[in-house]
Amino acid sequence: MPPGAVPIARALGDSAPLTRLVDRLRQSQARFDTVHPHLPAPLRPHVRPGPLDDRGWTLLAANPAVAAKLRQLLPDVVQGLQAAGWPPVEVRIRVLRA
Repeated sequence: MPPGAVPIARALGDSAPLTRLVDRLRQSQARFDTVHPHLPAPLRPHVRPGPLDDRGWTLLAANPAVAAKLRQLLPDVVQGLQAAGWPPVEVRIRVLRA
């Protein structure tokens, strides 16, 4: 490691904003891990976890067709999150832009 370089884990741990960001990323992934098995198998590869913020959580769809299907499945997604013990938040669907 170059002189004066700080390991990334230490830098993340020493910064309160970065620690919060890492925590939100982990929570987003954990929520996604909860709902992923409940999505139809053909849809799963086209959905990714998105940002988690104070207003809600976002699922990212690969294209508008996937987003439309996710919107239809939104009640099931919310129910799956609640059944797993996640606190209720608004779940948003966004299309990834290339």
